[in-house]
Amino acid sequence: MKKYSVLIGIAVVVIGLFWAYLVYAGEPIEQIKKTTDKIIDIVKDPALKAPEKEPERRKLIRAAVDEIFDWDEMAKRTLGRHWRKRTEEEKKQFIYLFGKLLERTYLDKVEGYSGEKVIYVGDRVEGNYALVKVKINTKQETEIRVLYRMRKKDRKWMVYDISIEGVSLINNYRTQFNNILVRSSYKKLIEKLKAKVGQ
Repeated sequence: MKKYSVLIGIAVVVIGLFWAYLVYAGEPIEQIKKTTDKIIDIVKDPALKAPEKEPERRKLIRAAVDEIFDWDEMAKRTLGRHWRKRTEEEKKQFIYLFGKLLERTYLDKVEGYSGEKVIYVGDRVEGNYALVKVKINTKQETEIRVLYRMRKKDRKWMVYDISIEGVSLINNYRTQFNNILVRSSYKKLIEKLKAKVGQ
């Protein structure tokens, strides 16, 4: 799980101090690259490198990621069949906590990476859904295959799932959350999420 967490951390931020090679540029890929460029600027900004600037820097990174990640859809898919049972207030709370969970678990890792080479392989669009294929070559000369699942929302391509070497982020969390919901309760799941995000 720790290794998977690290890999997702890289993929969530194909973003960061990476060398990027664009093999094929479709609209979904361009959307990811646009966000990547924004975060590169934030991470490299000398004015944001001081330790006391860390909160501001991370806030800016999160804001950039928010532009391309469809948190509502991701949260809905992680709860699966349990989503329909939730009230509107519960849904809003879950979306917020799930976003904070990913931020705490993965986005903090963006500043620790450098030297990885990212190759945008291509994308496939079917209606309002798209797949974006990416390869990450690490310093250890390991190739990591990443697949972004996107959907068009308000005329913009948004990420709703990431797969690393065939392992889906959403499916991974859905399994974890479903186990808690089946064995315990929704209240218990919320308690666990709050504990993980420090609330």
